[in-house]
Amino acid sequence: MIRVAFAVLGRPSLWFTARRQARRTSPPGWWRRPPFLPVPSGDYLRFRLVTQYGDTERSPDPADVLDSLAWCRDWDRAAGR
Repeated sequence: MIRVAFAVLGRPSLWFTARRQARRTSPPGWWRRPPFLPVPSGDYLRFRLVTQYGDTERSPDPADVLDSLAWCRDWDRAAGR
C-alpha cells in the first residue's frame, strides 16, 4: 500500500479523486475504530482484489490504482459531478 500511496502522491491531478473515493468507500464512523483512517473495510478490499486479480493475497498494482482513479475522475466529470 505504501507504493500505491506514493504513486498517488506523484499524481496531483488525482488527489481530489483519491480523497473522494476514500470518503465513498470508507465505512461510517471510521474515525471511531482503529486504525482511525478512512480506509475501506477488509471485506471490500478483498472483493476488489478478487475481482481485479483473482487472488486476495496479491498487493494492488499502483498503475492499476492510478488507472482506476483516473476512470473515477472521468466518470464523475461525464456525470456532471
